[in-house]
Amino acid sequence: MEVLVYNPQKGRHETIDAEFAPENTTWFAAKAKGIQMITDFKGGLLIQESGYTYPFWVYDITRADIGYDQKRAKEIMKMYI
Repeated sequence: MEVLVYNPQKGRHETIDAEFAPENTTWFAAKAKGIQMITDFKGGLLIQESGYTYPFWVYDITRADIGYDQKRAKEIMKMYI
């Protein structure tokens, strides 16, 4: 499915073709300003916050690298903002 994401490495939004399935996605309980899901994508990680924000695409890191942890995903996002 086509998804509009924010790519901080390029400093812009772009459209990607991503699949969200149990094999590549970890979902979390929705909390205000919390992380809703993390998805492995092309050797990188899509991080989706709760609400109506675009997923955040970070290169060269996977769910396993951060221990499938919601808090670490949030910390990674903050490093790029």
